[in-house]
Amino acid sequence: MLAVLPLGATEQHGAHLPTETDTLLAAATARAVAGRGPTVLPALAYGASGEHQSFPGTVSIGTEALATAVVELGRSVSTWADRLVVINGHGGNVDALRLAIPRLRREGRDAAWLSCRTAEDPSDTHAGHAETSLMLHLYPERVRPELAVPGCTRPLPELLPALREGGVAAVSPGGILGDPTTATEAEGRRLWEALLADADERLDRWSPGERDGMLR
Repeated sequence: MLAVLPLGATEQHGAHLPTETDTLLAAATARAVAGRGPTVLPALAYGASGEHQSFPGTVSIGTEALATAVVELGRSVSTWADRLVVINGHGGNVDALRLAIPRLRREGRDAAWLSCRTAEDPSDTHAGHAETSLMLHLYPERVRPELAVPGCTRPLPELLPALREGGVAAVSPGGILGDPTTATEAEGRRLWEALLADADERLDRWSPGERDGMLR
């Protein structure tokens, strides 16, 4: 039996998207792969979001606490499930997963994780074109397009030093990395289909990386 744990975050996504955006996308992905027969667990809605902490609405438990939570959940789930996959909706959770999943695997538990992040452009990584398009496709009632404004559109590699020093607010006063004003439902549908095709392929292959446990 395969168990699926959606892992998201509670953090600002500009004025046009809800703070639970990452959790909603992870949960939708988990439900979509549930047609394959796995048990979908309730989503873990708090992650490592320290880079967004200066914005109201952000709630972060940090990398260490998140890694511990995933380990303990994995231990519990492994008493009745043969495999566990964590579907991650927030990039800030990756360090915790790289700690937790290899630990579970060293303990003999068949755990892995995969990302449902969709940005194809390094200048569009948070609350921008891709994420807003996906939300317009999956949860249109949760999007307020009239409040969308362009954010910082410099490539992420250029922003990393400032992000590490001062968080997202240091590079984008509105908390957006990308341009949500170009988002469309049609683009969201295209991204969603590509995301699910990738997830299906990785689940079929079930090849966790030796160091980080991510499905290849």
